[in-house]
Amino acid sequence: MSIEGRGVQSVEVGGRILAAMVKAGKPLMLRELATLADVAPAQAHAYLVSFRKLELVEQDAASGRYQLGPFALQLGIARLRSFDPLRLAAQAVVEFAEEVGLMVTIAVWGTHGATIVQVQEGSDQVHVNVRTGTVFSITGTATGKVFAAFMPPKIIEAHLAEELRKGARIQGVGASTSRKELEAEVATARRLGYATTESKPVTGINGIAAPVFDYSGQMQLAITLIGPTGVLDIGPKSADAKALLAFTRKLSAQLGYAPHADAEASSDEGAEIVAAPVAKRRRRA
Repeated sequence: MSIEGRGVQSVEVGGRILAAMVKAGKPLMLRELATLADVAPAQAHAYLVSFRKLELVEQDAASGRYQLGPFALQLGIARLRSFDPLRLAAQAVVEFAEEVGLMVTIAVWGTHGATIVQVQEGSDQVHVNVRTGTVFSITGTATGKVFAAFMPPKIIEAHLAEELRKGARIQGVGASTSRKELEAEVATARRLGYATTESKPVTGINGIAAPVFDYSGQMQLAITLIGPTGVLDIGPKSADAKALLAFTRKLSAQLGYAPHADAEASSDEGAEIVAAPVAKRRRRA
């Protein structure tokens, strides 16, 4: 996000030092920290003295390494208490839908399963019966499969067993498939970081769904792209998949989610996902 106006350079330099500590996720020696923040060690030391006085940073007496202090924790807790994941996502998807030109939905895990709480139309409108309150099946939709992949299994299992028992008689969008098929799709979703459907549950319509996590690593909601098969590319290297993951990872970061570096690297290697702009879509004839 670009913020207009003249700021205070020393505050911004101090922010780079704090950001480097957050990104590292471990105590750092002065020289390591200075390198990560791209400042001279002597300059970093002066900032760290002030930060220690404010208890934003503390220094281990034995090793000399620096780490975030108790006041940094208090700031984080205050942020979390005042932040609503759904409100954050609801505001963000308006711009995202305009950017990608597709329908974007927000779903939470409700009493009856994966439940749509917001539908945002894109410039390329999709004629599907999706509205607030619609429940998506676990096995038959990208949204349901992403919840199956990233929510605790004990939460999903009761709904899944009922869905498989009822089969075609389930109340919700998406025909039920088998547990074996779901297990394979869940494994793929965990590897890629998102779930997909091609030309189902509505013929000619694709879906890509990705999770949003909070500071504790708990999945809070799912963001789903919905579009015609000739428009929405569900491939792992597609611009649509890249854009969706960049969007959900940004939301997760704003909620305090900080995945382990090795897990994040593994996900990136499997999907080769990087933030990328979405090309302007050609309108269908």
